[in-house]
Amino acid sequence: MSRLRRKGTTVAAAALLSWLLAGIGADAQSADGARLTGAWVPMGAGRGVDPKLAPPPAGPVLLKPEYAKDYEARRAAEAEATRRGEPPASAAVLCNPYGMPRMMAVASYPVEILQTPGQITIVTEAFSEVRRVYLDQPQVPVDEVPPGYYGHSVGRWEGDTLVVDTVGIKESVPGYNGLPHSSQMRIVERMRLVAPDVLHDQITIHDPIVLEKPLTYTLGYRRLPNYKM
Repeated sequence: MSRLRRKGTTVAAAALLSWLLAGIGADAQSADGARLTGAWVPMGAGRGVDPKLAPPPAGPVLLKPEYAKDYEARRAAEAEATRRGEPPASAAVLCNPYGMPRMMAVASYPVEILQTPGQITIVTEAFSEVRRVYLDQPQVPVDEVPPGYYGHSVGRWEGDTLVVDTVGIKESVPGYNGLPHSSQMRIVERMRLVAPDVLHDQITIHDPIVLEKPLTYTLGYRRLPNYKM
């Protein structure tokens, strides 16, 4: 075989191997997405929950001093109102969307995860809120995202973990446990199955303006087979 033919054969073989590996990667991602597809209900922390599958405790909330004082005062006022039997002005009372990240766990209302080519869609039963996660796309600079309840989310697969990056949540949307946040807040989620029917969503909130350090907490969900939203 001539040197030119050998070179052509080598190039063709390398191209075929690359194509096969890409197909394997796509199939793996599709399989991971298929395993996440379906309806999920937030897990309680009470009796019957396997401790090995329960979400880990949340990390500490460390606000910068100028935000911590107002936050603690508001929490104390809410606690006093609750003691008097006055309901807080929550999103449910005001008929406002929960937005991110609170929409990911509203009481015991389920969420549904759907995978289509290039996108994962998350729908909540409470208020029918919808998030769209665009796969394998670069994130938009935060200053170019029109602020909204859900922001702009992009995702990628890291093995069996779906990593989602979200920016562009408007400041009027209450954060985790009612925490304040700035327009620079970034939410990073790592979703993975810890058992065939148990899903964990590890959420890390970055906000260099409001937080002394990132805050991490994990939501747990149990699969609802054949559930129709």
